[in-house]
Amino acid sequence: MKLSESLRSGLSFIKAGLIVSVVFISGEVKAQDAFKGLENLFTVPDGYVVNHTSKAPVIDGDIDENIWQQARWTNDFVDIEGDLRPKPTLQTNVKMLWDDSCLYVAARLHDPQVWAKLKNHDDIVYRDNDFEVFIDPANTAHSYYEIEVNALNTIFDLYLNKPYRNQGQAIIGWDAPGLRSAVKIQGTLNNSTDTDKGWTVEMAIPFKAINPGFKAAIPEHGTVWRINFSRVEYDTKVENGQNIKLKDETTGRDLPEHNWVWSAQGVINMHYPERWGYLLFNNQPNGDERYEMPYAELQKKYLWLVYYRQKEWFKQNHEYAQTLKELGIESGYNILKKFNNLQVEASKHQFLASISTDESNTLTYTINQDGLVETVTK
Repeated sequence: MKLSESLRSGLSFIKAGLIVSVVFISGEVKAQDAFKGLENLFTVPDGYVVNHTSKAPVIDGDIDENIWQQARWTNDFVDIEGDLRPKPTLQTNVKMLWDDSCLYVAARLHDPQVWAKLKNHDDIVYRDNDFEVFIDPANTAHSYYEIEVNALNTIFDLYLNKPYRNQGQAIIGWDAPGLRSAVKIQGTLNNSTDTDKGWTVEMAIPFKAINPGFKAAIPEHGTVWRINFSRVEYDTKVENGQNIKLKDETTGRDLPEHNWVWSAQGVINMHYPERWGYLLFNNQPNGDERYEMPYAELQKKYLWLVYYRQKEWFKQNHEYAQTLKELGIESGYNILKKFNNLQVEASKHQFLASISTDESNTLTYTINQDGLVETVTK
């Protein structure tokens, strides 16, 4: 997705407190009814403008170096379900930069007890407290990447052809070639006798490592990716000088971990790529960090509405609905004063929904039963 005009007059993400004014053909009441019960999946994702740097940061875990001062911190992480749950008890923030070869990520995790046990590459790192990166360069909700790291700087990296909900497969054998990472502890690792400040992470993620379709996802000014960050945190107690996870008194199993994220998912599942935040690449000095949601993303909102409703319908009827009317969805919407046609074609076990404006030479966006979003030209 590329900017056709300048950054200032082009893309801008709408912050969480703003509401896009969308007039539905059949009126506001029907529009609200269509989304009823799915509100948590349609909150506006957060957005971040990542600035270009002429000098790459040194990947040593020290995020106080001067090069990082040109990047801003994200808002504090929130619970994965957003406002449905209390705010996290420990603060987490991220900042990013990019150059012609890599995306650079710096993370700051406050934690009074920094501990980690897993030491081998591709250990299931989220069984420790960890920090996680999720990237969908093509914004298709398929062919995306996950990188996890713990306080020992143990990396667990994997590729998913599509989300687990669509019978996607996690390819753990995939390693991010050229990935560099480092961790720095503000305190002492695995020492329960003192109080730590936390730990910091630095990553250099080469663009050539993120290549859906074997095409290097090298961004340009105005390129937009989908991205999110997660922090897994367990409740522990000190036992024999170690931090031990608290267990459920009835089952004896570990208590569920806390999932804290940059942009709220609205559901306890990071593998909803359509819920990730937006990353806008900027290589202009003094770039405008306030900008509106890309028009295409406002259109895709209705594709995801069809997708979720079709999954509900299939669960109840063991086949997909043949019409939008059966799903309680209208076939036309005005989005920012432009008329859009929404259509669906379906058999018992497949469907394809599409949305486009009446204007000539515009793009049509589609979604299928696997949640694959694609772009076609009229």
